Amino acid sequence: MSRIGKKPIPIPKGVTVRIAPGAVEIKGPRGTLTQALPAGITLEQVGAELRAAPEGGDPQLGKFHGLARSLVANAVEGVVNGYKRELDIVGVGYRAEVKGRQAIFALGYSHPVVLDIPAGIDIAVEKQTHVTVTGIDRQLVGQVAANIRRLRRPDPYKQKGVRYTGEVLKKKVGKTGA
Repeated sequence: MSRIGKKPIPIPKGVTVRIAPGAVEIKGPRGTLTQALPAGITLEQVGAELRAAPEGGDPQLGKFHGLARSLVANAVEGVVNGYKRELDIVGVGYRAEVKGRQAIFALGYSHPVVLDIPAGIDIAVEKQTHVTVTGIDRQLVGQVAANIRRLRRPDPYKQKGVRYTGEVLKKKVGKTGA
């Protein structure tokens, strides 16, 4: 049995949970998320808590037990507080701006790179070099941030590119002239 799966998920005030077969819908102050559940895992609401339980005694369901509990807990956290990922753009002439539902990046290529912002995600640009990705879906926020980082990965030699705020790069030494 999964230790993580056994932990109850507290439901904060202002959050409503609707459990359907194979899915759970969570509605909170920031929006609504529907999370699919792996086969063989059920959720039940006990007071102000949600509990995940495997159906039957199959030991192979242990890994899905913890996964289902984590996904639902992330959804509850998302509709209450939301998620945020911050990126820094480092390089001379590298910058970003948001126009409507598109983010436009100048990253040293011969053309600007245009990224369409998915529904449910907000991108804010401060000082043209600091990008903040926010939303209620943890997986989607992380994927959009990873897609932005992939536009120009950090260079280990010159330290230029798009990186997560606080990311430490190991600087490589170039060739020596000796």
